[in-house]
Amino acid sequence: MSHAITNRCIRCNDCLPQCPTGAIKVEGEDYWIDPGLCDDCREHPEPQCLTLCPVGSPVPLQAKKGRCKVVHRPLTTPYLFADGKSNPFASAIVIWELCNILTQRQSLPWESDAAGQLQYHRIVNHGLGAITFHLTDSATSLVRLDRAAGLDALAAFDVRAASLHLICAAYVTTLECPWEQEFILDDRQLELYLGLDKRKDLSKFAKLSLMREWINQICRVTAEIHWSQQGRVKGFSLASDRLWHLVKVEHHFQEDELGCKHLTGLTFRMRAGGWAEYFLNQQACKQRTAFYQYGILPKSLLAAVMSSWQQHEGAIRMMLWLLFKTKMGREQRLTVPTLMRVAYGDDKLQQASTKTEERKRLMRTFENDLAVLHQYGLKPRFDPVTYPTEIQPLWVKLAEVPDDAEAALEFWMQDGSSNHRLTDAAPRGKWNRLMNARILSFELPMDWQQRSQKSDKASRSSQRRMRQKPASTLSAQQILEARRRLQISQRELAKLTGKSQSWIRDVESGRFQVKWEDQLKLRKVLDMGDGG
Repeated sequence: MSHAITNRCIRCNDCLPQCPTGAIKVEGEDYWIDPGLCDDCREHPEPQCLTLCPVGSPVPLQAKKGRCKVVHRPLTTPYLFADGKSNPFASAIVIWELCNILTQRQSLPWESDAAGQLQYHRIVNHGLGAITFHLTDSATSLVRLDRAAGLDALAAFDVRAASLHLICAAYVTTLECPWEQEFILDDRQLELYLGLDKRKDLSKFAKLSLMREWINQICRVTAEIHWSQQGRVKGFSLASDRLWHLVKVEHHFQEDELGCKHLTGLTFRMRAGGWAEYFLNQQACKQRTAFYQYGILPKSLLAAVMSSWQQHEGAIRMMLWLLFKTKMGREQRLTVPTLMRVAYGDDKLQQASTKTEERKRLMRTFENDLAVLHQYGLKPRFDPVTYPTEIQPLWVKLAEVPDDAEAALEFWMQDGSSNHRLTDAAPRGKWNRLMNARILSFELPMDWQQRSQKSDKASRSSQRRMRQKPASTLSAQQILEARRRLQISQRELAKLTGKSQSWIRDVESGRFQVKWEDQLKLRKVLDMGDGG
């Protein structure tokens, strides 16, 4: 049981140096005991703070009951997600790689440098530059960890810390000079961003402990950058520096009737590292002497990470990786082995290549994780040549089953009489074929898509021209081929066009001619141009 210091404390300082876990803290002139560190002095006959205290101030900590009072706190940087959906965030390669470190952890190719310290070396800019990452033993120390200690620290990293990292990356876009200016966020903001305000199963202290640990994890990574000249932007070198600096943590307390202090809030004062001067410098970017690289952070992604990090960690790894990858262009032609390495690491991929049971398990997990991405809104477009229907996940095939009962019965009757049934076992050699399979791209949810006012105006102008000019007639075969090219089901096409699945089925079978207004919708959804 943890202990707490009451208001009888005379601040004699006798207990502070004798606490074996360093749980006794000083906030201003007051002493308090961090319940997350206090272990009741297990290796001693009784708690040392109680033994050494001349006035018997420490008492067993009782869980705080009731709501936390609103107390005066420092002003924070304004809330993110003003529209409730998304917010710009820094998306430079150093931010991407820290996200990978927090999620993929030991799966990345870590190695020992000449001094025996653990490092992750990333070649960039076509081999003309490099970024080297190290781990420190705390958020305030620059002592680098060796290989053994570093791998142990990585194993303790929490995937959810990546959400804090992305939130910080969004905060720095609100600053004019983020490499010099600080931003301030508190537990109330983080609870809203991460959905922790709805977690009734967690105590206030448990939530605060999680936030504090995640902040500490993202601040333990340093980066040394060597960048070659790119266009008019001259090459530069950045000495080892933290990506995020934890400038100060303020603790907010509430006293009970005994005068025991209960931690009820945290305020974090943060600053970006030196990388921001080169990759998030808006003024220098206009002069073409630095970069200003940003993307769109959807709030829904944070909710997905917080809700699925345990059951579908592989899907979360891919989701966070795709947040940066899709910014590089729509047609990425991602290979299945690449996605598997991101989701599960190279070691598991190697084991699956030699062990049959591991192979089957990994294929099932990968297909389930693709289903999680699809349900979230990241819908894969399978390459029909390297990733044909017979080796695609079952849930992709089941999407073709009509909602209508009679149509569904007809579908299954046709499937039962065919040579290759929907529910047949996977074909032999599926693993080898998957190792050569590609996904053309991922369809992005609306809140992932970055659109400027200029592109919005161009889009509206284009829509007006389409309304003024009739499109050429679409045939049933054209609609069918376009839908299959995009790898979407009749059900999905119906949702996108606001029609029923039976309407789509009748159109593709040629039972009736599509009206001009509906042809415009189909052309837009199926990316077929205006047909003028």
